Amino acid sequence: MAVHWGLIGSGDIARKRIAPALRDLASCTLAAVCRGRPELAESFAREFDAPRWYATAAELLADPLIDAVYIATPVRLHAAQAIAAAEAGKHVLCEKPMAMTVAECDDMIAACRSSGVTLGVAYYRHCYPVIARIRSILAAGDIGDPVLAQVNAFEYFNPPPEHPRHWLVVRQQSGGGPMFDFGCHRIEVLLDLLGPVHGVTSMVGNVAFKREVDDTAIAVLEFERGGYATLSVTHAAREPQDTLSIFGTAGSIHVESLNAGVMRVRRGSHEHVESLPPHTNLHQPLIEDFTAAVLAKRAPIVPGEIGRAVAVVEERIYAARGD
Repeated sequence: MAVHWGLIGSGDIARKRIAPALRDLASCTLAAVCRGRPELAESFAREFDAPRWYATAAELLADPLIDAVYIATPVRLHAAQAIAAAEAGKHVLCEKPMAMTVAECDDMIAACRSSGVTLGVAYYRHCYPVIARIRSILAAGDIGDPVLAQVNAFEYFNPPPEHPRHWLVVRQQSGGGPMFDFGCHRIEVLLDLLGPVHGVTSMVGNVAFKREVDDTAIAVLEFERGGYATLSVTHAAREPQDTLSIFGTAGSIHVESLNAGVMRVRRGSHEHVESLPPHTNLHQPLIEDFTAAVLAKRAPIVPGEIGRAVAVVEERIYAARGD
């Protein structure tokens, strides 16, 4: 049995990861795609063997042969499209961040619950083998109690107006700068590994670029279980970084690149290295789990409630700027 998918949005990530997963997984059938320009919708559909294509999400949602939709559009559209999908009886897997506000997340969760459909959010790092291994190390107490986590996420990004991803620096379309765009992924990782957040302190601003959204932000998170984390993100540094370190009372964990999955674990003078790379298609394990959840009528590994929890932290971080 396969879930028949409709893909709403067909940008870069959809082409590189989402459509290939929906096409290649045995449990999935890519049934239709939609895009505002019909000729591009058609070419995308033909590229990935989807039999139908539409110019609008409303047309796609009216297709009775579609069971679930993947929403891969700009953030400002997520809530309205997810709610419309739920009302049409379609299961919803939504790109991150889940929505522009916590209130929109609540509306999405309520709509999906009311319609009896499954809601998931594409925080695919939740499925990384290195994250699963860190979970097990922390649960076993191998580095003692976590005291401090440090995360750096740097990606130089200053697009001109004609760039296809320029919408990411337009506040009404993106919601915020790098903390909103890819910082949300790291917030999800920290919540996953260290639990709920009690307190948030932050600095959010424009260090290098004059634009509507911030280019650099730092957040300090205090966890209910105890311990802290610093999360630093920027669009302005030339050197890319994707690091995670966790320091405990008996040892530490260091990942130089989450997308590579090489981890060093230290206890005293002893250190060992483990290599736990993610799937070559970073989105595929999460899509596979969501599809299995729909078929088994269970919750997905990253449900809407996790997307909402990330949004709560994001709102508290951006409150420092008055956004």
